[in-house]
Amino acid sequence: QVQLVESGGGSVQVGGSLRLSCVASENTYCMGWFRQAPGKEREGIAGLANSGMKTYADSVRDRFSIYKDSTGDTLYLQMNSLKPEDTAVYYCAADIWRLASDCRQEHATAFITRGQGTQVTVS
Repeated sequence: QVQLVESGGGSVQVGGSLRLSCVASENTYCMGWFRQAPGKEREGIAGLANSGMKTYADSVRDRFSIYKDSTGDTLYLQMNSLKPEDTAVYYCAADIWRLASDCRQEHATAFITRGQGTQVTVS
């Protein structure tokens, strides 16, 4: 089973930027990010299929960017123009069984594998 390890979280001021990283133990075709804020439901925010298709939640579109490095083993989430409402624990997720057409951000919370999470605080 693929293993995922996130890093890059922290505290940042409003309007600042952070880049989250997720190292996968093997190249996984469908990956994404979801987050969970205190007292709120999990929210799928970004998805990346091996086809190159990228999807984003409305709440982060045009501010966040999901991409992989050239090896395909590390997934990134570049977060710009951060807002207080972006404060949450962010999770990297992967699903080796999901078809590319179904590898969308709204399904990220249901991907079969997730990392341990990394805290992002915006104030």
